[in-house]
Amino acid sequence: MLRITDTRTGHLVEIPAAPRRLLRSCVHLPALGAGTDDGTGIGPLHLRVPLIGDVLARTAELNGLQVITVLTTPELTPDRARALDRVMAVLGIHPPTVIGPHRPEAALGGPADVHVTAGDADPGDLADGARVEVGRVDTTVPEQDTAAPGDSTAPADDTPDPLAVRLLLLGRPYGTPVTVTGAALAGAGRTLRDWRRSVADWAQQPSRPVPADLLGQSHAALAEDLDVAAVLALLAEVAGRSDVPAGAKFETFAHLDRVLGLDLARDVGHQRPTGP
Repeated sequence: MLRITDTRTGHLVEIPAAPRRLLRSCVHLPALGAGTDDGTGIGPLHLRVPLIGDVLARTAELNGLQVITVLTTPELTPDRARALDRVMAVLGIHPPTVIGPHRPEAALGGPADVHVTAGDADPGDLADGARVEVGRVDTTVPEQDTAAPGDSTAPADDTPDPLAVRLLLLGRPYGTPVTVTGAALAGAGRTLRDWRRSVADWAQQPSRPVPADLLGQSHAALAEDLDVAAVLALLAEVAGRSDVPAGAKFETFAHLDRVLGLDLARDVGHQRPTGP
């Protein structure tokens, strides 16, 4: 069972209502600003809203649900549409079924079960489905680091791993404001590098199943209002536990990365073999 807080009532609701096994999700992109530093009009909040929609869909699929996700957008110029596609791709956001300026009820095949919106946005009359409001994103990143992920004009040496942006945005509850700073991005990048190095090392050891307690804790956190921050904290704990075999650590990280989308197994096979 997947439950999420309906912002309008403050209550947890089951989505989709049992016994249906199809989740219809409508993600509403905020209006693009004309004055952003990268010239595309795509700011951090425009990344966080579809990112939460992506994590919701991944969590639903982990729970055995079929998912249809549509992304409603303001009217986009061809350049902005391409920029949006590029940024979503580098952040590991799975392409929605439909992207368009209007509510595509036909693509959903029925009323939406959930609407994912920016907290200060007014996407119109959302009488159907639960409403999930995503917290704002503040930035204090130095000027040279403000280019959107995937922007080819950004300095290659100064641009963080785009998935460090994903990790940083997932590190707080989805309704909580996030402040993006150069130091926070650097820290997220270090965490990704450390985890990927560890996953690559663990992959060289005999595989072991994900421990039942870790599986239960992580799935319960995700199913109860998308508590991704708790899952990230659990992974950090597991990485340092001596009582969890290396093979089990590998399987735990690989399994939960199906939701996190951090490409944690990227370095598997690219490191020197360990042992004699």
